[in-house]
Amino acid sequence: MEVTQGRKGRLLTGDRPTGKLHLGHYVGSLENRVKLQEEYECFFLIADYHALTTRPTRQDIAEIPENIREMVLDYLAVGIDPNKSTIYLQSLVPEVTTLHLLFSMLVTVPRLQRIPTIKQMARDAGLEAIPYGLLGYPVLQSADILMVRADVVPVGKDNVAHVELTREVARRFNYLYGRVFPEPQVLLGRSPILPGTDGQKKMSKSLGNAIFLSDDEQTVTQKVMRMYTDPRRIRADIPGRTRGNPVFIYHELFNPDREEVEDLKRRYRQGRVGDVEVKQKLARALNRFLEPIRQRRAEFERRPGIVEEILIEGSKVARREAQETLRLAEEAMGLTYFRRREVVVG
Repeated sequence: MEVTQGRKGRLLTGDRPTGKLHLGHYVGSLENRVKLQEEYECFFLIADYHALTTRPTRQDIAEIPENIREMVLDYLAVGIDPNKSTIYLQSLVPEVTTLHLLFSMLVTVPRLQRIPTIKQMARDAGLEAIPYGLLGYPVLQSADILMVRADVVPVGKDNVAHVELTREVARRFNYLYGRVFPEPQVLLGRSPILPGTDGQKKMSKSLGNAIFLSDDEQTVTQKVMRMYTDPRRIRADIPGRTRGNPVFIYHELFNPDREEVEDLKRRYRQGRVGDVEVKQKLARALNRFLEPIRQRRAEFERRPGIVEEILIEGSKVARREAQETLRLAEEAMGLTYFRRREVVVG
């Protein structure tokens, strides 16, 4: 990784404000973010413009403010510290839309059509055709990342292709106009994709198979007890599979009692333990893991206005960076003709 001499490496990642965050978000990215904020200068983006790509109705937009609040509370609850990191709102940094426009001149439609997640996002949203905004989603992501000239981007496995496009955009811009942007590297979490409680490949709010970071103890237990396991195991005395079994994947990730986990796996493969016991112990482990997160969340919820204060201050920091980046980009491109300091406002 190439970092500008004399400064700390810079990191950017973020989320669309579509609701509360879940365990899949935690192992895929949030856990990594908490650790990395000690090592990098971190920018964490609440991407409300991105939310419009698949949810543009008035009703969808009306839900965004509450979704933003819930997301920021989840950030704070897991340990993201606004005194160490910059948490900001995309729409409060309008320069990113100008950078997006400039970058859109450097990317072809066929290149965007090869990004696998775009069609999947359209299918998940029930869209019959891909709108222009969704097709250009990765270009706006590139603008988000390069706006702060990030060196690293922690993402889930499904977003690796988007970061690769960002690297291509940076290379193309630097080749045409001179070096302005770094080529950011991907940082993956320890478990890029967490299966849903129903056995689906990915945990997702829209699929109804998620355990949320803010779920209370009873809700977590109920969800765990309904979890998908080995469908071929219809009785407790039938040997079962632990590999690929969501219950055991969760045990591996969230149960720190390694002796208990290995004992359950051994007995499960031998047909000497029932699903009920395995799930009960998983529910206890998950609730132990989530309890400090729930407590921190409750502390921040008791502070009225804290979310708005964090977003406003963070967005001021991000906008200063954006203005400097846009200045560098426009100067490199030669887009400063007829531009006088005395007529530039803001």
